[in-house]
Amino acid sequence: MRKGAVWLWLNRPERHNALVPALVDDLRAAIAAAAERDPAALVLSGRGDSFSTGGDLDGFLDHAGSRDQLRSYADLLVGGLHEAILDLLAFPAPVMAAVNGPVTGGSTGLMLAADLVAMAQDAFVQPYYSMVGFGPDGGWTALLPDRIGTARALAIQYRNTRIGAAEAQELGLVSGGGPASGLAGLIDDWVGDLGKGYAQTHQATRQSIWDARRRTDVRQRLDQEKNRFLDLIGRQGALEGMKDFTRRRA
Repeated sequence: MRKGAVWLWLNRPERHNALVPALVDDLRAAIAAAAERDPAALVLSGRGDSFSTGGDLDGFLDHAGSRDQLRSYADLLVGGLHEAILDLLAFPAPVMAAVNGPVTGGSTGLMLAADLVAMAQDAFVQPYYSMVGFGPDGGWTALLPDRIGTARALAIQYRNTRIGAAEAQELGLVSGGGPASGLAGLIDDWVGDLGKGYAQTHQATRQSIWDARRRTDVRQRLDQEKNRFLDLIGRQGALEGMKDFTRRRA
């Protein structure tokens, strides 16, 4: 607990906090435990130089022995990520994100589920799906269009646009930022602002906005994302895309 807020950290810095099922399971358990503590806010950040680079491609490739095995692994990972996003949307207190570095692929959904986002000035957001052959997951089609508009959301994904911190703030994806070393102080200020009002009002406001009907709609859209993800990852093009991308990265 820091100044009344519970901080959760994605903690695979050696892999840029790339998502695997174990990490997502730990995140969901931590979110549930944080809710029991009745915090002023929940803050999500990442250890190391990245917030998260999305699904770990090595994890997918390790399960590419057969189409069924790969689809089963993808179902576990993407399904777990989507449940974590829904957990954040249903959290009883305000949710914040301290985006300390790049956030790509499905992990962007963890940022989209936050009410206030502080982003390091050298961080960025980028989809990368078209570079690999995956279907968008993590809310790129379920949440992003409502935030920035349909045409912009499509253009960013078609062109694999890298969104820097300044542009992300202009788009309304980010509430403030600065050097990575200053993000915690900025979050503390926001938590302090919450303390100037009644917590019960903040909670009622969030619960009214992210009510059951809206969350059900998001769930349906996330399920649609997952189904299309599973369809595409089973195709030969996606397997070759993953191999090509890992070779270029190496």
